[in-house]
Amino acid sequence: MNPATLPGPPGSDGAADPEGAFTADERAEYERLRRHAAVRHRRVRLAGSSVLLLLTLLLAPLAVVAAWVQDTVSDTDRYVETVAPLSSDPAVQEAVINRLTDRVVENVDIAAVTDSLAEALQDSGAPPRVVAGAESLEGPLRNAVRTTVDRTVSRVITSDAFQQVWEGANRRSHAAVVAMLTGDGTAAVRAGGGTVRLDVGEVVDQVRERLVDAGFDKAAAIPDADRTITLFQTEELGKAQDTMRLLDVLGMWLPVLTVVLAALAVWTAPAHRVMLMIAGAGVGVMTAVLLVALAVVRRVYLDSVPPSTLPPDAAAAIYDTFVRFLRDSTRTLLVVSVITALVAYLYGPGRAARAVRTTARRGMTAAGRALHRAGVLTGSTGQWLTEHQAWTTGGVFTAGVLALVLWNHPTVGAVALVIGVVLAVLVGLAILAAAAPRGHEESGP
Repeated sequence: MNPATLPGPPGSDGAADPEGAFTADERAEYERLRRHAAVRHRRVRLAGSSVLLLLTLLLAPLAVVAAWVQDTVSDTDRYVETVAPLSSDPAVQEAVINRLTDRVVENVDIAAVTDSLAEALQDSGAPPRVVAGAESLEGPLRNAVRTTVDRTVSRVITSDAFQQVWEGANRRSHAAVVAMLTGDGTAAVRAGGGTVRLDVGEVVDQVRERLVDAGFDKAAAIPDADRTITLFQTEELGKAQDTMRLLDVLGMWLPVLTVVLAALAVWTAPAHRVMLMIAGAGVGVMTAVLLVALAVVRRVYLDSVPPSTLPPDAAAAIYDTFVRFLRDSTRTLLVVSVITALVAYLYGPGRAARAVRTTARRGMTAAGRALHRAGVLTGSTGQWLTEHQAWTTGGVFTAGVLALVLWNHPTVGAVALVIGVVLAVLVGLAILAAAAPRGHEESGP
């Protein structure tokens, strides 16, 4: 081997310059091996990031549901806030009023009253026509009793006291919700035999007392067994409870794991920006799928509850009220995902992205120079902003992300507010940087 081709000692020029250490053939082989290693390394990174991305997309909907389950189950105030609107929902109130009214009227023997009246008239020698008229009073009397009972029950159900009793009962029975989701025990919310029921015993007690005070002694015969409203009937309740147990165990760890996998997918990808854009778009698609799934489950739920058990409008109100925070969280994640994908695209080399950046830059530069001409001088601060634009932009974005992370149950409105503040701060910083004097201006008089 030619000594001229031997690499020099460490730190020498021969070791630092491969062209001086290799022959032409060895140089070509070296370049080929280096390209092959680079391609293989890129493929490994791409494969790893693709696997991480796939896991992220599969876990994203489950993470949203797990966070909702954990939040609703573990936080009593959050649970009460979830179910509180049901007490003032007209459809639910109407269902409760009709149920209680029917039970009271059933316990009032109208036929016995009319028969006793007819017998008394007959014994007193009243004409047969009068006796027959007394017997025909059963229908009008039943209607009158129902009207009176319905009016009394409605006053109880639509009062503020009912809402307070409703919230208080749900707060005290929050442990029963955990039992329902895990399939253990029975309490205010009962689950068993493929049916989920809501116990309204305290409301029944109040209505019974009001009716007795109003003179309806028969109301005291309302059975204690009829104190529930069927919320859900399905043969798949056992499977649903198993799923809920799993999601409850995972709790908030599943969302954290999903975020970590998404970050690793972007970090390991050869093209970070492209992977961020793909991840944002993919998570957006999966959250849209979750919204569609919630709509499908809603239809299944409404079909599973017979109208004789619960009116369709009341069943729809119960479902919509119970999952409304889950819907809000899903929509929020959808908006965040779309915005993330859009920001990643705008930082790319696309023609539309370049046009947007150029237009924004020109506008902010013009505004900054107008301020400078008007006598607003930013001095060294503006120059520092110009020199450290990447750092300031990253800091503002980081602050916006932290604001959303630390926000307690962010909504779409909260996301819009944070984005608006971030954009306003970025625009303001860019204008201040553009208002800084240039070198020739500083050296002038």
